[in-house]
Amino acid sequence: MGFEETRTRISGGRTVESDEGMPAAATTEWVGTPRPRRRAGLSIYSILLIMLLSVSVLSSIVVGVIGYVNGTQALRAIATEKLVEIRESRAREVTQLFDTIENSVKLAAMNETSKQAVVAFRDGFAALDGTSLDAQRAATVGAYYDDTFATQLSKATGEDVDGAAFAPKDDAARYVQANYVVPYDSWEEAILVDDAGDGSAWSAAHARYHDYFRAMTEQQQFEDVLMIDTQGNVVYTAYKGVDLGTNLLDGPYRLSNLADAYREAMSRNIVGEVVLADFAAYSPSLGNPAGWAVTPIAVDDEVVGALAIELPIDRINDVMTVSGQWARNGLGETGETYLVGRDGTMRSISRALKSEPEEYSRAAVAAGLAPDAAALSVQNGDTLLQQTILGSALSHAQSGKDGSVIQRDYLGRESITAYAPLGVGDLGWTIVAQETYDEAMAPVEDFTRNLILSTAGMIIFVCLLSLVLAQVFVRPLRRLKSAAQRIAAGEEGVQVDAGSSDELADVATAFNDMSRSLQAKSALIEQQEKANENLILSFMPEGMADRYKHGDEAITQDNEDVTVIFADIVGFEELALTLSSEEAVTKLNDLIRIFDEAAERYGVERVRTTRQSYVASVGLGTPRVDNARRAVEFALELNTILERYSVQQGVELGLRAGLDSGQVTSGLIGRARIVYDMWGDAVNLAYRVQGDYDEPGIYITQRVADRIPDTIVIEPAGEVVTKSGSQRVWRIQTHVPVTEG
Repeated sequence: MGFEETRTRISGGRTVESDEGMPAAATTEWVGTPRPRRRAGLSIYSILLIMLLSVSVLSSIVVGVIGYVNGTQALRAIATEKLVEIRESRAREVTQLFDTIENSVKLAAMNETSKQAVVAFRDGFAALDGTSLDAQRAATVGAYYDDTFATQLSKATGEDVDGAAFAPKDDAARYVQANYVVPYDSWEEAILVDDAGDGSAWSAAHARYHDYFRAMTEQQQFEDVLMIDTQGNVVYTAYKGVDLGTNLLDGPYRLSNLADAYREAMSRNIVGEVVLADFAAYSPSLGNPAGWAVTPIAVDDEVVGALAIELPIDRINDVMTVSGQWARNGLGETGETYLVGRDGTMRSISRALKSEPEEYSRAAVAAGLAPDAAALSVQNGDTLLQQTILGSALSHAQSGKDGSVIQRDYLGRESITAYAPLGVGDLGWTIVAQETYDEAMAPVEDFTRNLILSTAGMIIFVCLLSLVLAQVFVRPLRRLKSAAQRIAAGEEGVQVDAGSSDELADVATAFNDMSRSLQAKSALIEQQEKANENLILSFMPEGMADRYKHGDEAITQDNEDVTVIFADIVGFEELALTLSSEEAVTKLNDLIRIFDEAAERYGVERVRTTRQSYVASVGLGTPRVDNARRAVEFALELNTILERYSVQQGVELGLRAGLDSGQVTSGLIGRARIVYDMWGDAVNLAYRVQGDYDEPGIYITQRVADRIPDTIVIEPAGEVVTKSGSQRVWRIQTHVPVTEG
């Protein structure tokens, strides 16, 4: 049967031939009842893809949630621990500051000068009782309080002030204020006056002791220093405020915190004990806050008065603001530390006020601070007694507890706050370290963003991995190809992942071994090249070495101003005869090494050495304007080295050196065996100078002598005859001290 006869078409279960005996189109028709179709199902590829995606997504979500929770808690704990550490550090600094202040007050009170001063001021003030001012000066004092002081105090506090209520009532107070307070426009001017020239005993005491207390005030940055007698009279102030001469027991400032501290210190009557007064508005300071440290002064065990210093606000602020270096001390962009008093107001400056006053005022008012208080803080440049602090942190600290909380701060920002009571006297202060929650937890946002991105990347990766799984089998070969290309490009130490234990892993291991071997050989070659370069540089200058390495054949260099040194070690040949060859070479190498070290110090360049000669130059490789001086000082140093060596070794070695300055040519001589040398008139003359004299010494030509300082003592040593004429030779006296250049 032929081929054509076998081509058929299936139709209705029968084989049907085409009209021309050719088979019909390649289609199949079912006639009658159709055959049932198979149910569609998921392929293994689809199931594997779903499984990979499900495991990946679910595991990523679980890991992400756990990581977010743990990360947030860990970062919060770290931020809190950091704030606690900063709080403790600032607390130690503040405590140390107040210890220093108390010790300063104690020492000042026990100082003999203070004892004599309080007695002198007390007696001088008492002597002024009954001394009346003339009508004009009395009117000047009254006008000062009515016009100047009342106006300034009213402007500072925003309240109406009656100046007469603060004016001095007794003669002594009016007298000292008329001479030391009223005449000056500012406290800075008043503190500079030593004597008003009125001839009173009080002025005499002031002229004698004021300089001491002024120095104490300025050097320790105290706001003021006061002396008070046992009757409550302020008999001295450094800055000469309106509290000078007033009485703290019945005067206008009897209700001030200074008066309270004075009464307590005097009632305790314990010498060496300091009473601290918390900050409060103080009228003589134009309503600005003032805190005090008061201690009694005793003479022969009898209390004769008290010393009071006004606490240094700037020093406290410097400690709490770490001198404005918040970020450098771990407080970031929003962190700060501050003090809070019993009344719930700040005892140190706010970072926000110090950095951006206008922004502070806006935020503080928005957070509930009275606009007048905010404006006054901006005006005075301090939040002391103005900024109110609220919240659980302050309540816990005032009850004696320490810890940390998350709460809104005084500017309305959610912050992590570390708090603790501050043990400074009986002030009852609280120390707070805080940082906004957003800044402290900023890494959480980065972590969350990275977590989301990594999860999305993982899902995409799994999808791609499922689609291109076949590529995994060629990936090791691609790594080997890439590594080979990197080695071909000159990279060293390239390693590839060996993978699992199969044939490709064996190839990768062999490749890694080859790479390490090439790296080791490259390192050896590089080491040898460095050794060769160092060897070349040891006997020729760097510039010539570069030309030599680049293949230049005729390498020379002309120098117009060079000082040449030919130095012989006199006596070494005799010494060598008593030694073995090895010992002689060892000793010579020791001397040459010491000479080379001296040459490096003086900027001298060694040209060559022989068994007992040392040839060097100054200004050959590196031009120097003082080459003659350096060469002479170097020769003197060589002479000192040989003298010292002779004493240490028990031998007799000396130096015979010749020096000349002038034109020198240097270069490389030879081909098979390269030699670096120099020649010229200066070289020849230096050699002649040292060779024509038998005695050890340092011989220099006139050209060298003309260029050395007068401190180097020289003496005539004869002449040498050259083609250009006779050259005068000088010998240097070697035991004259010379300053090393």
